[in-house]
Amino acid sequence: MTKRAFNKIAAGLNEAISIVRGDEAPARLHLPTELDVKSISKKTGLSQENFASSFGFTVEQIKSWKQGRSRPLGGVRAYLMMIDLDRKGVARILGAARKEKAA
Repeated sequence: MTKRAFNKIAAGLNEAISIVRGDEAPARLHLPTELDVKSISKKTGLSQENFASSFGFTVEQIKSWKQGRSRPLGGVRAYLMMIDLDRKGVARILGAARKEKAA
């Protein structure tokens, strides 16, 4: 484990301890219950397959969300909101993570 990874984990644990002790309030994030995945995907200009592979989804997930058979939950909704707001930024972060992992 790198020192950087250790420091991130340690910071997260220290934050969790502070929250449990009542020294800090937990973060609150409002996530809408419904997202228009079709609109988000279309806005990127990517095909369904490229959207799925670019952002770590399966094509079946995308189809199911678009057709209303299921809906993204919790953190996936937050992730989709980030993609909607800054697709290029998310792609840049994912690209950097892939490069770091390959190194």
